[in-house]
Amino acid sequence: MQRATVWHNPRCSKSRAVLEILRERGIEPVMFNYLAHPPDRQSLRRVAESCGGVRVLVRSSEPLYAELGLDSADDEALLDAMIANPQLINRPVVITRRGARLCRPPEEVVALLD
Repeated sequence: MQRATVWHNPRCSKSRAVLEILRERGIEPVMFNYLAHPPDRQSLRRVAESCGGVRVLVRSSEPLYAELGLDSADDEALLDAMIANPQLINRPVVITRRGARLCRPPEEVVALLD
C-alpha cells in the first residue's frame, strides 16, 4: 500500500477533497495537523524545496501576510513567519515517496501517486 502524509486543515475544503481522492484510491494517509503542531524549520524548508520554493507554501491571501509585510520578504523571513504563524502555511501539502506537492487544486495529488 502506498504511503502518504497530508499537512491537513480539517476546515479546508481543498484538504478534505485531497483526502477523498486518496481514500478513493485505497490510501489512508497519515494526517499532520500543522496548525496544532507546526513543522520544524528543516522539515518546512525541505518540503518547500520539493514544492518549488518557500514562497509557494505561503498563504499570501491570509490577512496576516499583509499585516507582516511579507511581499518582499526573503525565504528566511518567510520561514520564520510560517513557523511562528502556521496559518500562513498553504495547504494541503501531500508528501509521498515521489516528493511533496501543494495540492491546489486537489487533483494535483494524482501526480504523487504510483
